[in-house]
Amino acid sequence: MDLRILEIASYTEHNKIIENFTHKSKNKNPLCGDEMEISLVVTNDVIKDMGYQCKSCIYCQASVSLLSRKVKDKSVEEIKDFITNGEKLFDDVKVNIEKHWNDFKEILDKKNLSRKECLLLPLKTVLKALKI
Repeated sequence: MDLRILEIASYTEHNKIIENFTHKSKNKNPLCGDEMEISLVVTNDVIKDMGYQCKSCIYCQASVSLLSRKVKDKSVEEIKDFITNGEKLFDDVKVNIEKHWNDFKEILDKKNLSRKECLLLPLKTVLKALKI
């Protein structure tokens, strides 16, 4: 396993319950059983806070940890664009993403293709919460 995955997953500041959430979603990966709940505070189409709880593998934990650090103060539209392009990082296509999302290139990579669904579960759960 990639040590970077462990390092990213160990950052758990946003592993919390947000009481005053405006958006919330639960999602489950039917392939492996990973479960995730994400709550968001969205004001004027900008994400102000994100909390998550999960029973999942280290890949899913790394992805949600990174996502929770990156979404704050980003517009819902930007999040949607990034998540749409994020899935393409596993393919051999050129993907244009904003520089502050570059950390995801480390984990959403074809070397982790077998864990693709684990890594994408947090992204899909955020989209579901935002009902996009």
